[in-house]
Amino acid sequence: MLITLDATPLLGPRTGIGRYVENLVRELPAAASRRGLAADVRVTTWTARGARLADLPGDVTQVGPRVPARMLRECWRRTQFPPIELLVGPTDVFHGTNFVSPPTRSAREVVTIHDLTYALHAETVSAASLLYRELVPRALGRGAQVLTPTEVVAAAVREHYSLPHAQVVAVRLGVEDAWFDAPPAASVWLRAHDLPDDYVVFVGSLDPRKNLPRLLEAHAILRDTVPGTPDLVLAGPAGREQSLQGRAGVHLTGWLDDADLRGLVAASRALVLPSTDEGFGLPVLEALAAGRPVVVSDLPVLHEVAGPHAVAAPPDDAEALAHALGSALDGPDDTAARAARQAWARELTWARCAERTLDVYTA
Repeated sequence: MLITLDATPLLGPRTGIGRYVENLVRELPAAASRRGLAADVRVTTWTARGARLADLPGDVTQVGPRVPARMLRECWRRTQFPPIELLVGPTDVFHGTNFVSPPTRSAREVVTIHDLTYALHAETVSAASLLYRELVPRALGRGAQVLTPTEVVAAAVREHYSLPHAQVVAVRLGVEDAWFDAPPAASVWLRAHDLPDDYVVFVGSLDPRKNLPRLLEAHAILRDTVPGTPDLVLAGPAGREQSLQGRAGVHLTGWLDDADLRGLVAASRALVLPSTDEGFGLPVLEALAAGRPVVVSDLPVLHEVAGPHAVAAPPDDAEALAHALGSALDGPDDTAARAARQAWARELTWARCAERTLDVYTA
């Protein structure tokens, strides 16, 4: 069985979608082997730069020519050309991992729709993402099988596009094993990065739906009303945004590698993700795997990911968010509480994500 995936999200810094593709590509060959399936897993990238992926697993190969993503998307939003086989050769399955599913001659089309932000909150996304409003319906019209990262998103996609239940399958994301035994960042490391010993952490971007301005407001409220409130550390793309420098009680991490990010989260008092919209919210699951409390927006999708292990607040209410953060900081954080968070996170693995994805490929 020839399986080809779009690995364009692996170019450049890894976002949440990049993590998804990275781990899915790594786990698929083993998942196929466990069920005795002879599968050849390949990836392709759409870029004029022709970048080669240097960190692919040894049993995964890269195929396809240098083709600009923008040109392909313009073709696919208007026509059924070029079919994916013209770019990558014969394949039994093509998985568009990031909203875009190209036309095929005979391959099974699978597309992951991570969220409906492009359709429901168009004012918050880039021009490139707005093209999904045209590209996604074209794929659905060809009968593409849809994957979503949560049941909440699956239900929303079915309703928005009036799709039959079976055409949309929720395949939850996973968490890497390294999060479960991540050593907390040491004081010497924190000092070297100009970070405090006592802090809560936000991991994310400046995307409007991440709701960072509301978090900054809520943190300021808590600092004004509760003496000794931990400082706020911003990591991920937000942690490199110099325009946020100089705010009272707020610190930026700069760029961090994976091990340092895990240590930063593991040493935090809590992780906060106050998004107005999410498809999954991977930092929440990662923080739970590290045993940390989490504070989230009161969104169904984040309740699905965190279960009973999160304190929630409406994303548009800074006072409520401040109260939720205070509650998380005052809540239990003993060995039993940490073990319960980790036990919940252990139910979501990348191996299981690959198994469920393979089920869809072979259905």
